[in-house]
Amino acid sequence: MKPPNPIRAAVSLPLLLFACGVAHAQGSDPAPKPATASFSTRGARPATPAKPLATVDLTVPKGTPMQIALDREVRVKKVGQPIHGRVMQPVYAFDRLVVPAGAEVTGDIARIEPISRKHRVLSLLNANFTPAHKLQLEFDDIVLPDGKRVPIDTTVAPGSGRVIQLISAGETQKKKTLKDEASQKIAQAKQQAHQEWNTAMDQVKTPGKKHRIERYALAELPVHPQYIDAGTLYFAELKEPLAFGSEPLTVTNSSELGETPPPGSLVHALLLTPLDSGTTPKGAEVEAVISQPLFDGQHRLVLPEGSRLKGDVVQVQPARHLHHNGQIRLVFHELVPPEGVSQQVAASFEGVQSAAADHVKLDSEGGAEATNPKSRYLSTSISLALAAFSSTGDGDADALHNGAGGANSYRLIGFAIGFGVHYTPLGMAMGAFGASRSVYSHFLSRGQDVVFPKDTAMEIGFGRMITPPSGHPIQQ
Repeated sequence: MKPPNPIRAAVSLPLLLFACGVAHAQGSDPAPKPATASFSTRGARPATPAKPLATVDLTVPKGTPMQIALDREVRVKKVGQPIHGRVMQPVYAFDRLVVPAGAEVTGDIARIEPISRKHRVLSLLNANFTPAHKLQLEFDDIVLPDGKRVPIDTTVAPGSGRVIQLISAGETQKKKTLKDEASQKIAQAKQQAHQEWNTAMDQVKTPGKKHRIERYALAELPVHPQYIDAGTLYFAELKEPLAFGSEPLTVTNSSELGETPPPGSLVHALLLTPLDSGTTPKGAEVEAVISQPLFDGQHRLVLPEGSRLKGDVVQVQPARHLHHNGQIRLVFHELVPPEGVSQQVAASFEGVQSAAADHVKLDSEGGAEATNPKSRYLSTSISLALAAFSSTGDGDADALHNGAGGANSYRLIGFAIGFGVHYTPLGMAMGAFGASRSVYSHFLSRGQDVVFPKDTAMEIGFGRMITPPSGHPIQQ
């Protein structure tokens, strides 16, 4: 027999007391109305709305992250320079949408940090005379769709400020192993999540291919301005809570509250525990907070915003030399509703936001690994070709070959030196140095770790629970 749900019992107690009071009042009435009167269609009163059980404050608590992407390119000039962005993930309070995706956000550049001496020297050695400054941004105003302005006080969380993409677990492998109804529902929910993400990104003027090529060429110059790309995503954590009134909690909208999410449910969550395959140990505890409420098919609330998911890191592999990349695998096995009783669940890691430059891939079992871009073969081939070309010069007068060796080593400034100095051994040396550096960085150096900073958005799916000998429930 299924054990009673403590949360439903707590919700049902006021209803029982209310029903007992009604029965007592009816028993003391000397002339009760006929029972047939309630079925009359002529002159009948409208149905009585569900009695509120409690009042819920619609407050977005302090520390809640808002995902904000700049919707236009910014050329960094000075402190106080205005910036403009869009909310990329909707913000909820309990079960109510209070800030929709796409809402406008304004702010400014709060601080431009100076360049350290070490960083400046390394940049000079790489022919970069204007290295990028670290920036601190602040967002201070939200414009809701109805035109209402809501002031906010935020701080940008470390690790944010990158161009992000939404990654889902490999569907091909999952369809071969999980062909049940739950996996199909999760696949549909992930597809809907991708559509919502793409809709939000459509409001951000991400640079086109031609623009990216122009910016890349500009960045190769020894002296160049600093830009913040459109689409750069920031996690802006609230310093003060936001209040949006209150709402009644009724029997109708809370009848499923506290129940275990049905198989096939997909929830959106934010990571509370930073993860790094290079530093996070195996067995480390992981916690995430549900950022959007979960409803059933009849729009009854199952899980409110603010529910917690707890789990563990079950496997981790740091990045190693010979360009072996890092891996990390985690599972969630405990669900804690707000002011509720925790329960065991089987939850899988179905999707995550990750920086496009990190090349992260998810498998069907909750594992994430960094992958190597295919462009490394092309760039290394070009470096080797330039090195070979620089070694075929016909005497000191062949400036083109020397310039090729310089470009292979020190980019544009190297090309200028090699082209201007008619000395073949110099061009050959710079070409060999550039080729060696390319081979080392792409194939021999330490690989890339999987890094998920705090406030990373995740998609968690619920499946059918089984209990293995280890004691932790897993999904089947």
